[in-house]
Amino acid sequence: MDIGAISHTGLIRDINQDSYFVSEDTMNLFIVADGMGGHKAGEVASDIAIDSVKSFMQDHIPQTIGNRDEAICKIIEEAIMDANKKIFEKSMQEEKYQGMGTTLTMAFIQSKLFIGHIGDSRAYLIRNHEITQITQDHSLVAELLRNGTITEKEAKVHPQRNIITRALGTEETILIDLYTIDLLLDDVIVLCSDGLSNLVDQLEIKECLINSESMQAGCEHLVALANERGGYDNITIIGIKNNK
Repeated sequence: MDIGAISHTGLIRDINQDSYFVSEDTMNLFIVADGMGGHKAGEVASDIAIDSVKSFMQDHIPQTIGNRDEAICKIIEEAIMDANKKIFEKSMQEEKYQGMGTTLTMAFIQSKLFIGHIGDSRAYLIRNHEITQITQDHSLVAELLRNGTITEKEAKVHPQRNIITRALGTEETILIDLYTIDLLLDDVIVLCSDGLSNLVDQLEIKECLINSESMQAGCEHLVALANERGGYDNITIIGIKNNK
């Protein structure tokens, strides 16, 4: 696989509350988390999420290889729920972390593509020069858009567009979205935080990644583009091309 990954603080924020993980072995695990909360609490939440999910998957996935898709989905769900428990408990124990949380969007590739998702970071699939958003944003504006209350144009400037309706660590129990997708040769999977998707549309993401000499070059160009347009949030993107 051809893999690219980059995270940037952007031009406005003092710290980067995004975290990401790219496996360096055959596990093929990829995670993006976008933390929220004051006094570096968002940074703490996203770090806990990444470390917890990574460790859980490393401990449990080897037991499921060769098993049904449902078994892998169950492990992914349990991994995210375990991370939620750790973040929630820490926020209850230390006042400075009260209310912290994070989005989390993860991809696990094992003959098929498995996605686990909560929040408004995104997963896209680029196939045959077409791009599709796999995940649904768990945000107030996305819900208003889906039920027809507002238009796409109104959504872009809505004063409450930063309100998240589902996140990791903010509540004791959570609802996680899971997706299983058959992969084809030359498919490209994209994971990104909203610091990218709010400033660069999906057609631009597609064109940049399929026309760049590598996934890394494409990811770096997209981050540069988001910064050219203001860079008002942390920006993280992972691109994975299934080229073998």
